[in-house]
Amino acid sequence: MSTEQFSVDGDVAIVTGASSGIGESIAKGFADDGVDVVICSREQDNVDPVAEEINESDRPGTALPVECDVTDREAVDALVEATVEEFGGLDVLVNNAGASFMATFDDISENGWKTIVDINVHGTYHCTQAAAEHLKEDGGVVINLSSVAGQMGSPYMSHYGAAKAAVVNLTKTLSYEWAGDDVRVNCIAPGFVATEGVESQMGVSADEVDRTEVERRMGTVEEIADLAQFLASPASSYIVGETITAQGLPRIEESPDV
Repeated sequence: MSTEQFSVDGDVAIVTGASSGIGESIAKGFADDGVDVVICSREQDNVDPVAEEINESDRPGTALPVECDVTDREAVDALVEATVEEFGGLDVLVNNAGASFMATFDDISENGWKTIVDINVHGTYHCTQAAAEHLKEDGGVVINLSSVAGQMGSPYMSHYGAAKAAVVNLTKTLSYEWAGDDVRVNCIAPGFVATEGVESQMGVSADEVDRTEVERRMGTVEEIADLAQFLASPASSYIVGETITAQGLPRIEESPDV
């Protein structure tokens, strides 16, 4: 079987929230395959080391680090402009930037609610709309990052779940609107993934992920990056408007009586 259809070599991609975790892994995976990536974070000092590692490695793709707060439309416009100026166009947009914290619904302040919705929903809106003209020039790909919390809900994360549910809906709607412009829009909904944030909040590290058994309840950032590369490649040409859940063993809380 040919594997050429899985390649994204020669593309130009923007990956938001790429200073660590899933975004960093997606950016490195793209660069491994010859993609020139523009990676952003709210702090330049956080994203510079990732770009430096990519550029000093033997990866065929290069990286451009840009400071960008996805909730700031002017900053997002500047991010897209820098991408086109540096690499001549844009083929793939990965809306990975996000944020969350755990709290009961009663304890979430209005400011806390707005902050999470602003980053996860408005950030996706800003980046996608700002990139629209360039993605439509020769056809492109948008990959949004949602969460299983946005599909099923999650205790103590009502604000995050609501925001990620909006991302799922936006994916479906935009895929229909942009299909005629040759832009495929899809979404990934990860389950519990071993990131630095998870380790700092919950004390669970990637070193504890067992990959010898199918019964898996935690994923790795590399597994989500592999899925992103598939969605960016021609191999997924018949997948449009879908949200792919990557959560390992399905969560089945109750079984019917036999």
